Amino acid sequence: MTKHILLMEGPDAKGLIYQVVKVLFKNECNIIRQDEYVSPSGQFFMRTEFEGSDELNPENILQELRSVVSNKEIKFRTNPKKKKDIVILCTKEHHCLSDLITRYHFQELEANVLAVISNYDILEPYVSKFGIPFHTVSHVGLSREAHENAIIDVIKPYKPEYLVLAKYMRILTPGFVNQFHERIINIHHSFLPAFIGANPYKQAYERGVKIIGATAHFVNNDLDDGPIIAQDIKKVSHRFTAKDMSREGKDVEKTVLTKALKLVFNDRVFIHDNRTIIL
Repeated sequence: MTKHILLMEGPDAKGLIYQVVKVLFKNECNIIRQDEYVSPSGQFFMRTEFEGSDELNPENILQELRSVVSNKEIKFRTNPKKKKDIVILCTKEHHCLSDLITRYHFQELEANVLAVISNYDILEPYVSKFGIPFHTVSHVGLSREAHENAIIDVIKPYKPEYLVLAKYMRILTPGFVNQFHERIINIHHSFLPAFIGANPYKQAYERGVKIIGATAHFVNNDLDDGPIIAQDIKKVSHRFTAKDMSREGKDVEKTVLTKALKLVFNDRVFIHDNRTIIL
């Protein structure tokens, strides 16, 4: 038996769950888990994890669902339940990258790390120990667009499903983001929407905050304003310097990024109106 995930979203209507269950039953599939949500605006979201024979063609399931559901605004898609292929981008900081690679090495990441790309070669010795290709694409002497085009040339042969920004400290242009629409995940070192941009711990220290946090989100064309996937916080006090906050915040960043990636890689995240629905 092969496991699959069926994702469905669109205007709510009577009988939607019934139609899905009916089609899966007709194809001798077994539903393992099913979650659904209807937003206040009447938008329906459903995630169904099911298993069928190894000969089952998921595309046939989709065609049948589209034929029995009259509202053509409702979207269906299926994904095999498998590890996602990813490429990681980083700069100089190691904490998020090393955490991901360690989890990958011990098969806890639910993803295949195809390569790591950086604009510096500082982290290459560490990454190479795990047999993961490391590409240094320097930004020195290049325009932002030229640098990003060079990165895209490195990424394309890997055909990743997602890009993970593990403390990649460069702002991406709309041209780059649009090539990987809703497939770039970033970890930001603050509890967004507070303290966007650079030096958030310095900003937090100057404001005398009592909590610091981290936010994992999809990247869009607005700085640190993409749909939020996961967040967490840690309490601090007036005794903390900006450096103390930065040190403590790194642990939160690792935890939040890992949590977000687990949700995304398990196809539990829908994006709707710059928000996420997590089932």
